[in-house]
Amino acid sequence: MADLEQRYRAYLTCLNERRFADLSDHAHDPVVHNGRTLTIVDFQALLKRDAHEIPDLHYAIETLVVQGDRVGCRIRFDCTPAEDFRGLPTAGRTVSFVEHVFYRYEDGKIAEIQSVVDTDAIRDQLTP
Repeated sequence: MADLEQRYRAYLTCLNERRFADLSDHAHDPVVHNGRTLTIVDFQALLKRDAHEIPDLHYAIETLVVQGDRVGCRIRFDCTPAEDFRGLPTAGRTVSFVEHVFYRYEDGKIAEIQSVVDTDAIRDQLTP
């Protein structure tokens, strides 16, 4: 279990350091993300898009649970999107939100991701 936690933390470090070329060290090709099968190139593009839209994006673990081949994490983001984010007019405004994400690992790599971003929290912050 400790090894899987270390692998997961290394994956988030990879994202925080914008080392998208190293994603194949952490995820299978293909990987299933919210029911969609993505090649590693498509997965890299998804994460690069997020980093482009939110230049100060930083994945901060709030809660981390590892059980068997599964990892569950509540990740906090305090950031300033440069563009609209998920259809919300956030450009230039600092927002805080969380993502609840569950991973299934195979052979030490992420095989499946199920993710929910709390867009209501963002919307609430943008409402005067």
